[in-house]
Amino acid sequence: MAGAAESTRETGSESDSARRRRRAQFLRELTEARELRDRVQPRRAKAARLRHAMRMRTFRW
Repeated sequence: MAGAAESTRETGSESDSARRRRRAQFLRELTEARELRDRVQPRRAKAARLRHAMRMRTFRW
């Protein structure tokens, strides 16, 4: 089993670039889904924006 996991793992730089590519794709899809939800449910989106703003105002650095 360990051999199968090692054989699918690429070299360091290739796996790192693949991981970054997958992460970038995931973040793009997440942003797109959030924008779609905001368009479909504007009242909930406004409430979420206000909650987020309140969290940011009360956050201590």
